[in-house]
Formats: sequence, structure tokens, C-alpha cells
Amino acid sequence: MRIGVVSLFPEMVATIADYGVIGRALDRELVSLDIENPRDHTDDVHRTVDDRPYGGGPGMVMKFAPLARALQVSRKRLPEGSPVVCLSPQGAVFDQVVAKRYSALPGMILLAGRYEGIDERLIESQVDEEISLGDFVLSGGEIAAMAVIDAVVRLLPGVLGHDESAKQDSFVEGLLDCPHYTRPEVVEGRSVPDVLLSGDHASIARWRYKQALGRTQLRRPDLLEKLDLNDEQLTLLDEFLKEQRQ
Repeated sequence: MRIGVVSLFPEMVATIADYGVIGRALDRELVSLDIENPRDHTDDVHRTVDDRPYGGGPGMVMKFAPLARALQVSRKRLPEGSPVVCLSPQGAVFDQVVAKRYSALPGMILLAGRYEGIDERLIESQVDEEISLGDFVLSGGEIAAMAVIDAVVRLLPGVLGHDESAKQDSFVEGLLDCPHYTRPEVVEGRSVPDVLLSGDHASIARWRYKQALGRTQLRRPDLLEKLDLNDEQLTLLDEFLKEQRQ
């Protein structure tokens, strides 16, 4: 997969290549990362990328031309079928379903905005979709772009040490993940649940799924409302809630 990023702070985005899963994926050439700075596509000595908004008001707006030229260069590096995605608080909320959809693409370009926003004509003519990390505002799209890259790249085949790891993440089935434990068995008087020490893989799988259902009900009931639970899932959820009341 080839990922392009258009950003005024390429050094900031590039740090994602220095750590963890993304760094290893880049080293193994499972993904490539190209970053283009709009300042390199300006016409004036000051490398101006923003100007005052028409109609007045606070802040500055990113100009059309430098962004359009940066996108044009980035497109030439990427394969056909690579959409331009703008990170924006006005976009649809990015989630695991979107991450999975992006991971099936041959490539994508992430446009990181700054200042008060981007000239709307650039959005209308050059951007395929807008996404947001949630209902809050960041100083720019770089952190959001890095989050999207991390979420997408870890879903690519061969990136994680064990491909099953991604399948067991939170949100994969619309549920939160179950709790996890490691050694020692007892920490400050708190013991690992007996079922995890039993060696009974069927019972362990059942317990984990029950915990995922119950944890989702307690922490994110809005996620469960989107699911059509079957009888077995309802039974597990009922067991979990009864155990919580004991």
C-alpha cells in the first residue's frame, strides 16, 4: 500500500516511521509513505500558503493553488484508485469499519489542514471524502493523519506479528475487546480469572466473548444498539450482568 500525506509539517508526520508497527512495516516495504509540503509549491519568496478569509473573521485560510499542486505531485506517486481524504472536524467519523475499507485500497492521500480551514473550492474539486477523529478540534490534521495511518497499516496482511491480533481488536465485531492478563497470577491481591488458567480453550473463548459483550454494554451501549444480538449473545450478556450484580 502507498500512502501519501500533504502537510505543512512533514517532519511531524515522518516521526510515525520511527516507531513500532508502522516503522517495521515500512522497513519490510509492506507500505510506503510519501509526504508533500504545500510550501514547496508556492510562487513567492515567503512561501505563502494562507490568506485572510473573504467576508472577514478571525484566522487564516489555506490557499487553493499550493494545495492543488502538492496533491497533483502526490497523485503521480500513487496507483490508480487512491482517494484523497481530508482530515476535517466536518468529516464523517473515522472508525474501524472505515479503517478496514481503507486497508483494502492500493493507496490513499491524506490531506492535513491547518489554520481556520481550507479554501472550500479545493475541497469541492480535489477531495474525495472528509473524515474526523471525533467531535473535537485539533490544531491541524497531522495527528489525525498519523492516527489513520496507524489504524489502517496494522490491518495490512503481514504487518502484525500474528494476523489474529487484528481480528481480536476492539470494534472488529462491533464490540469492545475483552480484558487481558499476564504474569504474575496475583497482583496486589487481585487474581487472574480461574477460567484463563484452566487450559479449556472453549471455555476461555466463551468467557472472553461474554466479557466483550458485557464490557460493551457497560461502557459503550450505543455500539450494542447497532447490533442484532442472537439468542446465544443475549444469554452471554445476561450471564455477565447477573455476575456483575453478585
